Amino acid sequence: MSFQEQAEKLIAAEVRMISGCADSQTSADVSNVKEFELPDPAGKAGGACTSALLNILYNDGVAAGEMSWVDMLRRMRVELQGDYTQVPQLSSSRQFDLSNTFEFAKTGYGGTKRAVLIGINYVGQSGQLSGCHNDVLNIQKYIMDVHGFQEENIEVLMDDGYHTSPTRHNITVAYQRIAEVSQSGDAVFCHYSGHGGKLPDDNGDEDDGYDETLIPVDYEHAGQMRDDELLQRLVLPLRAGVTMFSLMDCCHSGTILDLPYRFRADGDTEEFQEESGYNFGGYMGLLGESAETVFCCFMLLKFVWDMVM
Repeated sequence: MSFQEQAEKLIAAEVRMISGCADSQTSADVSNVKEFELPDPAGKAGGACTSALLNILYNDGVAAGEMSWVDMLRRMRVELQGDYTQVPQLSSSRQFDLSNTFEFAKTGYGGTKRAVLIGINYVGQSGQLSGCHNDVLNIQKYIMDVHGFQEENIEVLMDDGYHTSPTRHNITVAYQRIAEVSQSGDAVFCHYSGHGGKLPDDNGDEDDGYDETLIPVDYEHAGQMRDDELLQRLVLPLRAGVTMFSLMDCCHSGTILDLPYRFRADGDTEEFQEESGYNFGGYMGLLGESAETVFCCFMLLKFVWDMVM
């Protein structure tokens, strides 16, 4: 079976992710969002990757015209040059022509646009950030104003005392819920702005010996969220016909969703590269576990329904 055939068998949906940096790089927290000329009347801070993307797509509150994927990524690279050494990259579940027009939220006829937006400033904790809430608010305004997302289909998690807290449990539930409810023709957008990390690989599926992680607000006692878990809970359960676009603005985020294809906007490549040593066999095992989890949840809900009725 070819690499492409294995990729299509493993991941049914079309999934694309832009990350602010490679696994070995550190994402920046921009102290002055005005450096990117974003619409930000409160003057708060924003993340480097989010700010760069929005500056390209939504400058001064006006949506940009059409551009290709490769042009958009390279413009992000230019935005990040100078004080930031980040090289943005695109990961995907499918190969496609990078000269195609960039699409943010592609739906089929009658499809619904859904989003999960997560911003964690780690208020009162060591390593507190300042821009992640602002990232979420800017992104939410953009997807509603430009792409027609409805507020009732956007789930926001922030450690601001008002929104749902971005705990490990709540993030997991939000990702599982959006994967479960999304149907063929729907478009999913997931945005994360916060800390990312690395942990020693615990199952031998990483070439560099490390799992990439998201760091929830309660990481000190709940732990970090490994890339394997994100693949299992968010990516693999998505149905065929669903398209998902994700923006991960955090450190060590290059392969955080464990997708099989990758393009780096470093000027050296013009097309996707297959992920060397991609662990199709191990990830197929996660697919089985994911399906089993969904089945168990369905049977539990059915049992409760029967009891009520």
